[in-house]
Amino acid sequence: MDFQEIAKKAAQIALSSVSPARLIAESVRREGQYLWFGGDKIDLDEYEGINLISLGKAGRTLYESLYPLVEDRLISGVITGVDKFEVKGKLMFYPASHPLPDAWSLEAGSKAYQLALSLSEKDLLLVLISGGGSSHLCLPDDGLQLEDKRKVTELLLRAGADIKELNIVRKHLSKIKGGRLAKAAWPARIINLVISDVLDNDLENIASGPTWWDSSTYSQALKILKKAGIFSFCPESVKNVLFEGSQGWREETVKKGDKALEKVSSFIIGDNLKALYAMKEEMRRFGLETVILTSNDSGQAREAAQRYIQQLMKFVRKVKEEKRAFCLLGGGELVVKVKGQGKGGRNTEFVLACLIEILKEWENFSDCQWLIMSLATDGVDGPTDSAGAWISSEIAELIRKKKLKPEEFLKNNDSYSFFKEVGSLLFTGPTGTNVMDVRLFLLAPARNPK
Repeated sequence: MDFQEIAKKAAQIALSSVSPARLIAESVRREGQYLWFGGDKIDLDEYEGINLISLGKAGRTLYESLYPLVEDRLISGVITGVDKFEVKGKLMFYPASHPLPDAWSLEAGSKAYQLALSLSEKDLLLVLISGGGSSHLCLPDDGLQLEDKRKVTELLLRAGADIKELNIVRKHLSKIKGGRLAKAAWPARIINLVISDVLDNDLENIASGPTWWDSSTYSQALKILKKAGIFSFCPESVKNVLFEGSQGWREETVKKGDKALEKVSSFIIGDNLKALYAMKEEMRRFGLETVILTSNDSGQAREAAQRYIQQLMKFVRKVKEEKRAFCLLGGGELVVKVKGQGKGGRNTEFVLACLIEILKEWENFSDCQWLIMSLATDGVDGPTDSAGAWISSEIAELIRKKKLKPEEFLKNNDSYSFFKEVGSLLFTGPTGTNVMDVRLFLLAPARNPK
């Protein structure tokens, strides 16, 4: 079997299955004055027009896919995730950054907030949400500046905070997150179309839930900063806002049951499991017995690698005993606690950690053909230009012969440099979608058994 070709095909299938064009085509349709979302029907004649906010890494592609269905009714919009700033009539396009917000993020957040405040019960607001939206729409709460949010976000990322922890803090430093954008738009009708990039498709957490309720509190945000060991490094303005909120001196984020959410509906149109199922179906065409292990992996990349390799070992035994080939699939989003000075992302770090675990068990893996791939579906693995990496039994054999020391690269968080040296980085460029990461494990009897 040509495992490299199979892995390449699997990656292509995963990305195409969650492309905004496909997801919108599968989830939305227009029939005259009616707009259908799944089984729900909206009579457009009941509204003066459609307003649109599209945020996140799929902001542009979601907008472009939906536009032909709403063009005749669209009266205003704010769209992020584009290459350059543009104004087309009442539509405004912003090239906001990720993972740290920038001046464009601030401008986009301000315009989205103003749009929401201008709405009435005669308006329909479509909110197209995808991963990266937390950074793309940024409007710091009173007493805070853009640089304050950038600083806290950077500290949390380097400390290895997971996306839920990161978003709890961001929601409590914002005027628009944690349901506050929906509150600003009340009493307009809101429809959320969501590509999920978080575990369990948690609507509170996707893009920090600008149009959904939030169960977290200011006190939790404070605890997260202290637990991560970064509280003392945070700007005084951030400490003050969170302290004031914890004392009840600032209004909390919007909670479940708030009247501002009575006219809000949400539809998850794409997620990690959808991509994994598409990969599974494709792998069957190659005659591979395929198992989806999880679509919700989380935690530190190095620790996750150990867990995955332990599962892989069970299938290695089956390969040897039964002479069968397997494909194992997983997905979710891991984190990296940065201590070194190297370059890399969570996917490259995961694959490197997997390689190290396999080298420890080389006698068990040496008479198998195998390949491991981990791919960021947005095409961006951390602060790098790669989407992830792959490693195979053939490359591992060369690494052993050359006596390369992957442990040294891992210790320095330099996984990108390692895979650049061995020639197995993955490059897709920005994909226009985001459903976290997908992982592929291929196993088969060795081509030339010893």
